Amino acid sequence: MNSSDHGFNPAFNMAAIKQVFNEAVERVRMPTPMRLRDLIRQIRAARTATEEREVINKECAYIRSTFREEDSAWRCRNVAKLLYIHMLGYPAHFGQLECLKLIASPRFTDKRIGYLGAMLLLDERQDVHLLITNCLKNDLNSSTQFVVGLALCTLGAIASPEMSRDLAAEVERLMKSPNAYIRKKAALCAYRIVLKVPELMEIFLPATRSLLSEKNHGVLITGVTLITEMCEHSPDTLQHFKKNFSVVVGKGKKSSFKDCSQEEIVPNLVRILKNLILAGYSPEHDVSGVSDPFLQVKILRLLRILGRNDAEASEAMNDILAQVATNTETSKNVGNTILYETVLSIMDIKSESGLRVLAVNILGRFLLNNDKNIRYVALNTLLKTVHLDTSAVQRHRTTILECLKDPDVSIRRRALELSFALINSNNVRTMMKELLLFLERSDPEFKAQCSSSIVLSAERYAPNKRWHLDTLLRVLIAAGNYVRDDVVSCTIQLVSESVEQQGYVAAQLWRALEQDTSDRQPLTQVATWCIGEYGDSLLYGDVSVSEDPSDIVRVTEDEILDVYQRLLWSPQNTVITKQYTLLSLTKLSTRFRSNVERIRQMVQQFGSHLHIELQQRGVEFTQLFNSHAHLRPALLERMPPMEAIRRDNGSQQQQTQNNAVNGLLDVADVNTDDSTVNSDSNALLVLLGGNDPSGISTDSEQPNVKPPVSVPASTDNQDLLDLLGGLDMGVTAPPPVAVNNMNMNNNVHSTNNNNTLLLDPLGSLGSLSSSTPTLSSLPSMVPNSDLSSLVAYEKNGLRIMFTLEGVDIPSTISIVMSAYNETSLPLSDFLFQVAVPKTFQLQMMSPSGTTIPPSGSVTQILRIQNPNKGALRMRMRISYNTGGASVQEQAEMNQFPAEGWQ
Repeated sequence: MNSSDHGFNPAFNMAAIKQVFNEAVERVRMPTPMRLRDLIRQIRAARTATEEREVINKECAYIRSTFREEDSAWRCRNVAKLLYIHMLGYPAHFGQLECLKLIASPRFTDKRIGYLGAMLLLDERQDVHLLITNCLKNDLNSSTQFVVGLALCTLGAIASPEMSRDLAAEVERLMKSPNAYIRKKAALCAYRIVLKVPELMEIFLPATRSLLSEKNHGVLITGVTLITEMCEHSPDTLQHFKKNFSVVVGKGKKSSFKDCSQEEIVPNLVRILKNLILAGYSPEHDVSGVSDPFLQVKILRLLRILGRNDAEASEAMNDILAQVATNTETSKNVGNTILYETVLSIMDIKSESGLRVLAVNILGRFLLNNDKNIRYVALNTLLKTVHLDTSAVQRHRTTILECLKDPDVSIRRRALELSFALINSNNVRTMMKELLLFLERSDPEFKAQCSSSIVLSAERYAPNKRWHLDTLLRVLIAAGNYVRDDVVSCTIQLVSESVEQQGYVAAQLWRALEQDTSDRQPLTQVATWCIGEYGDSLLYGDVSVSEDPSDIVRVTEDEILDVYQRLLWSPQNTVITKQYTLLSLTKLSTRFRSNVERIRQMVQQFGSHLHIELQQRGVEFTQLFNSHAHLRPALLERMPPMEAIRRDNGSQQQQTQNNAVNGLLDVADVNTDDSTVNSDSNALLVLLGGNDPSGISTDSEQPNVKPPVSVPASTDNQDLLDLLGGLDMGVTAPPPVAVNNMNMNNNVHSTNNNNTLLLDPLGSLGSLSSSTPTLSSLPSMVPNSDLSSLVAYEKNGLRIMFTLEGVDIPSTISIVMSAYNETSLPLSDFLFQVAVPKTFQLQMMSPSGTTIPPSGSVTQILRIQNPNKGALRMRMRISYNTGGASVQEQAEMNQFPAEGWQ
């Protein structure tokens, strides 16, 4: 009988019969495992997390038992369930080797699950993934496009540098495949290889160029993506694409090269983009009426990269960018995406001025969109491009100011930043009016930033002193307690230098001070300082010189003292505010013609105050009314006009802070002569945390200390004493006579990251101390003569004591630093840093801890060698965290006894 009569198939050989038989035996021997859909149903039916874990643990145990079998007919199903378990967040690493077995299987269904498992369970951090390199190479040479696609997807997902080097040639070959499906996936795989091994970029250049001539949109978008990646991460490749790209033509040893200039790649992209925007309806590429928006966005991004800093390439793409900007449909979000990318390209290349105006107008239309995301993107983009064409952005100033009223907090924040960027000398009055209204109505989170920015803008563009002062006063009133400390110091500095406006300012501040100012502490501080300095003009000023009769204030000495009485004893006022008020009250004793005795009694009451800062001032100022009354007029006279100090962003200060190693400051050794150090009254106008170090000795035994780096001296901050400035002046300077350094630093109002003028509430008392006799009876104003214990720092509940101990080494002393926490909160991340002149040698031991509990302490040993036996001057930086806030303070200590070196 003929075999064909019975339907005999030659392919049905003995091997196939054996496989079918084994699978049948396997099914009979082992029960059929649960299907994936049944497992999902059970997991979703679990009512608690415990029940879910029980289901998953039971199924994982079963899967492990089946994996122990050499030839399991259900391996594919079990791995699929294991992948679902892995996606739920449960461990599934024990299935990694089973994925490798499925990849090696000849069946496509097994390979598909195996490669999926490899992408999910394997990565380059695990050595197991290297075992599939050979399988990937075999599948990349498969005759089935779907198997090749699986291998390319997996390689693009988990490729390591080693795997990329092994298979880069195979991927480059597949990029030239006649199958568009394979070329697309090969380009994406090449993208991953270029990211992992940039030096392999060169072998993909010829094949990548050929992808731009494709008609298939999928291949085009992957080709553009690959070229974009190459150009962004390799300047040489960017120039190669723009100037001279060589394409291999032919095969074998007789290959020839064709030079393609820049005019070929940019016009090619322009041609593709033009076909997209002018093409008719295409169902396979249409998205909301726009033809292939994804490809358009990719091409626009590549054009932006190619046209950056290239006038010739920018000129070639100007026309197409204008067409895209005018012909794109804006009623759909897809069109807005293309317009946004077009605006970025126009602003980034060397485009024409008219095209830039068109781009800004597009962003202006975005601001009128109802979609909050589009408005936010428009504001963010305008903020980045406002410096390129400010006049074009100014046309949309009204719309931008309207965004300040938007209910969305992110939009308000971006609109606020953009509004300050638009301020100039022509519109400063209009803009400030709107911004002050915003400040009055804004949420507390905006008040600090807005008030500081208004002060900076007013300082830069103020048309006159009167307007500048009125603006600062409105800021102090509108922002309340959210005003930053730099606003207080800036206002005081401006008042001190505006001699003609001092009476007017004192009158305006008195009106504000008469009201309840408990929620405006900075305003109270400025008001009391000004009234203390210029109270006589408020009481006895010439009213005939006033421009406006409404500016005239009728006030008596008793009315002022009544207000001061309320301020000093109000529990709502802070200690800093009371310090300002107490000093102002003491100065008024020299401005008033009577009521001196009442002022003395008010000041004397603070001699027994619970707070040590106020008690210290009460005792000191009381002495000025008693035994040292003859010194009071000279000490409390008006402070001279203060010079404005240029601000910067404080980044150098932060950098200096970050360079601290083991308690020592890593700073530069800069030559400083005597002429650059101001040793007069400017010592009380201290900029804490400066960036111009001069002459510092660091511990040579510290292994982690970096070598000194040359830092140019800043001529703008020569009058300020920073952490190191003034420590090494070429000569040994005697210590100050009257003002204790601890007192000076305690009286500094506060600091911030800006190099801002900080004012001492002691005012002229400190400024005149260097020229007045020693006040021997004032306990806190004389140097501590105790050779064994010195108070180095005391503020905000932190007290630092220095205990001097002798050592056997000549000209060397040991200082035990003890930091005491007198607050009810722990001080964490405590860091104590020291700087000394370079004529000294400093060694710091490790501290006993970095956290100081309440009523606890931390100690650290400092060893200082002084070969020249000169006077020791020391700058200290203290930083810690308390109550969720970070505190950083700086102080100077130069009251060390000379006998300690003997």
